[in-house]
Amino acid sequence: MAENTIKVRIKFAKYGAVKFIGHLDVMRYFQKAIRRAGIDIAYSGGFSPHQIMSFASPLSVGHTSEGEYFDIEMNSFPSEEEIKNRLQTAMVEGIDILAVRKLPDEEGNAMASVAAASYLVGFREGCQLPEDWEERLKDFYAQDVISVVKKTKKGEKELNLKESIYELAIREIPDNSLMDGMGRRNGVYMLLNASSGGNIKPSFVLDTFFDSLGVTLPEFGLLVHRIDTYKNIGSEQERKLVPLIWEK
Repeated sequence: MAENTIKVRIKFAKYGAVKFIGHLDVMRYFQKAIRRAGIDIAYSGGFSPHQIMSFASPLSVGHTSEGEYFDIEMNSFPSEEEIKNRLQTAMVEGIDILAVRKLPDEEGNAMASVAAASYLVGFREGCQLPEDWEERLKDFYAQDVISVVKKTKKGEKELNLKESIYELAIREIPDNSLMDGMGRRNGVYMLLNASSGGNIKPSFVLDTFFDSLGVTLPEFGLLVHRIDTYKNIGSEQERKLVPLIWEK
């Protein structure tokens, strides 16, 4: 943290056509939006100063979300409400500022803090699913061990997928404009490991499940919505997850 600056965390939603904008372009967009909003953001030193900004877990292209976060450092801080309103006036349709929180100095940055993420996943029209897929999914999650091979930057790694799925359930998808095209039908709720060392994507979980049934989903058959992103405030032995902006 730069000297005499104030650390601030911002939560936003991403939906509509903006869901097709990649993470790097979203970062560039916020850099410009912060300047337009007149936010007194701090800059790094050196010959090529840049805004001090750190995003949490990147969202995959095509996914919607109401649980995205990034941190900035500010030279001056009027109030959480004023920062929120000024940023919102600079937003395009498809990005909404949901919350702003001034952070204590000892708070870790958003990226390093991420421990888990929750999702609601629906299926596009035309996906041919087995009639009993919901019961089969419950049986799949009831297993103590779900052995999978995950591709990493260093090659392939065998792991027990069950250890990275903290919750899994069938849920009705609400009539929510953020969840483009899902409609009112059943989907899959998942709370998954999203840490830097064990990040699991919801598509990987469902691909593993349907592969076990001998079913291949069509390309882009899943509609994925991130509900929130969490940090762990418990011990290593007892996990206690809270959103990256939370009420104590």
